[in-house]
Amino acid sequence: MPTQLTILSGKGGTGKTTITASFLHLAGGAVAADCDVDAPNLHLLLDPTPISREPFEGGMIAHIDYDKCTKCGICEESCLFSAISDLVVDPFSCEGCGVCELVCQDDAVRLLPETTGDVFVSETKFGPLAHALLKPGGEASGKLVTRVKEVASRLARERGLDLVIVDGSPGIGCPVIASVAGSDLILAVAEPSLSGLWGLERIHGVARHFEIEMAVCINKSDVNPKIAKEIHRYCLESKLPLLGEVPFDEEVNQATMSGEVLVERYSGPAASALEDFWERTIALLESVKTKR
Repeated sequence: MPTQLTILSGKGGTGKTTITASFLHLAGGAVAADCDVDAPNLHLLLDPTPISREPFEGGMIAHIDYDKCTKCGICEESCLFSAISDLVVDPFSCEGCGVCELVCQDDAVRLLPETTGDVFVSETKFGPLAHALLKPGGEASGKLVTRVKEVASRLARERGLDLVIVDGSPGIGCPVIASVAGSDLILAVAEPSLSGLWGLERIHGVARHFEIEMAVCINKSDVNPKIAKEIHRYCLESKLPLLGEVPFDEEVNQATMSGEVLVERYSGPAASALEDFWERTIALLESVKTKR
């Protein structure tokens, strides 16, 4: 099995994707997996060339066979989600619970698989990219993340690559839990703000629950030195390795607006800090693998 490094943040906007893209460049050969399926954006920096696309069936939805339906209305009365109105199923309200199918005396209702997203494989200058897009209102984002990771692992085996770098979604919901499953190391990106510190604590709770090693990076560390010190203190008390502090740098905005990977085009304070950060991350990852 390839080694899995999962990069997370307890809240959005911490710079997680910028760091992921830089790590992919510095790795010199790794599979990328964008597991932020609700709002993927890693592809904006990697300029991928699509190779394949497959539909993802993430749930079930009720369908009414009007040739069999006698319009008794029992299905509509029994639906707890008010998903059936005038014998028409609202796909955004239907939870696929199956009550309508159970109560229908005419065998006119069936639960059928619903396509809720797409899984893509693309080629980038840094290696293959597995990514996906959940349709608006689509269900089973956790299952879609799991599928993306399965595709990434397959690509790693096919290409003879030993590392999968996962760009996870923010928060601690189902997509994050699916992202960390099977991870060798979680890298939490925190910004020096109260919400950033709170988000870090949430991610740490997930890591502890699943007994996965975790390390920390403070991005834009010099913007709020007081909260940065609080993050230092939290890491010390929690025995979390603090592997990197990336300073605020206008080059980051320039790279992002240009759709460029920071460490590939720039050499300022942030890029230099990321290069050092990468070396420490790889060293810790090797140490974690050795322990196992």
